[in-house]
Amino acid sequence: MTDQKVNTPIKVAFIHPDLGIGGAERLVVDAALGLQEKGYEVKMFTSHCDKDHCFEEIKNGTLEVEVFGDNLPTNFNKKFFIVFATLRQLFLTWKLYTTGQLNNYDLYIVDQLSTCLPFLHLFSNAKLLFYCHFPDKFLSYRTSLLKTLYRIPFDLTEQFALSCADKIVVNSKFTRSMYHKAFSLLRNEPDVIYPCVDLEPIKIEDVDKNLFDQMFNDGDKYYLSINRYEGKKNVKLALRAFALSSAASDDKLKLVICGGYDPRISENVANLQTLEKEAKELKLPYSTIAYATYRKDFDSFNIDAKDKKVIFLTSISTSLKELLLSKTEMLMYTPTNEHFGIVPLEAMKYGKPVLATNTGGPLETIISYIPNKNEQETTGWLRAPIPGSWANVIDEMRTLPDIDFASNGEKRVKSKFTRDVMTWTFDENIDKIIWTKKTKLFWENILFSLLRLMFHLIIVKVYPEASLPFLFLAAISFLYFKDFIGTLYWSFIFILTSDLLTNYLNK
Repeated sequence: MTDQKVNTPIKVAFIHPDLGIGGAERLVVDAALGLQEKGYEVKMFTSHCDKDHCFEEIKNGTLEVEVFGDNLPTNFNKKFFIVFATLRQLFLTWKLYTTGQLNNYDLYIVDQLSTCLPFLHLFSNAKLLFYCHFPDKFLSYRTSLLKTLYRIPFDLTEQFALSCADKIVVNSKFTRSMYHKAFSLLRNEPDVIYPCVDLEPIKIEDVDKNLFDQMFNDGDKYYLSINRYEGKKNVKLALRAFALSSAASDDKLKLVICGGYDPRISENVANLQTLEKEAKELKLPYSTIAYATYRKDFDSFNIDAKDKKVIFLTSISTSLKELLLSKTEMLMYTPTNEHFGIVPLEAMKYGKPVLATNTGGPLETIISYIPNKNEQETTGWLRAPIPGSWANVIDEMRTLPDIDFASNGEKRVKSKFTRDVMTWTFDENIDKIIWTKKTKLFWENILFSLLRLMFHLIIVKVYPEASLPFLFLAAISFLYFKDFIGTLYWSFIFILTSDLLTNYLNK
């Protein structure tokens, strides 16, 4: 941090659509905490924040949060989510303006939704940094011509809005490559700021220890898969690989599959049913445990899992997730082209090896094992999403010479994926823009020129003999908009239309 920062702390505002509990939310909370601890003045703005469903740092007031627009709808008949998300963010930006807070900050850090960027650039003096988790253009399904046409204005708006940012950063090199594909008109090169994992120990709840003990016999070991119950996560890969490996015939080895699950979401329900059917066809006895139901009445909840080969768990707690990660033999991370993927790092911090596809974010987080070459640094395996290849890794691991995955994983995480490292990278990127002079964009100059012409014509029409309105506009241009060209323009028109020039020439 420079001396200038120490003497005058930089004021930073985060704008995030929904401060719930998720990967994107964890990242912005960690970024805000890190910058705050580094001496920045930080405040977060959002359209929704439920204090019963948010991270502890928000709940206990460590981070200051202000909500604008929580009463606005998020959809219409479970459709038009992007329309209402856009309107909610525009309302938030409007409230920043009307409450006089818009120019209180030196920097805005915006993520997920970029709609507000042109307005922040136009009406505030702050620098703008946008964190791109993944281009929204590639996150939406285009299952019909109508849906494709519906998305066109939002795709164009996204590209235009991003052009207004002073700096764009992404969560991985893979996301950067997709950014260039999505926004071919933007020539900037985003820097990478990796998300981080929390290295602080998490207290394991007794209720989770009890469940763990009821799932396994003494001496049992297990492989672990953690993903949302969605088809695109390809959890079938873990099932099929496990069935093909020698682990399937070992009574002491299990496969545990867990992840986010909402019974109201049809895809979650269908995906779990598909996985259960797959396990049955592979002749892998399974048990499904609805974790939320277990938590409500764990004393009388019947758990029939000790003699099963596969255990499905739905929407587990952070405590149980940490317990499972800390004791697993290996994490099987099945998604293809994952934007980043935080779960492999969560396993690596416990020194657990990770088997993942050789695509997307894992290429940047996992050091794949090469026999007799990288035993001192390997953290797992990267393989094509082919069940046979994955089964070979499971068998290879069982006969592998001693590799210190515990030390390798910890070193890997601490070197690149801690909050300190992430904060330092944010600070470095902020330094690149915060001290530079803000310049108007081409479209802003065109807009202001058109507005000046429009106001000029209106004033001439309504007050043909008046000159004071031009003086007023010159003052507004100078004091509020810091518009040098506008100030000169209105001052010049004022002089031309007032008696000042005439009196001077008649002297």
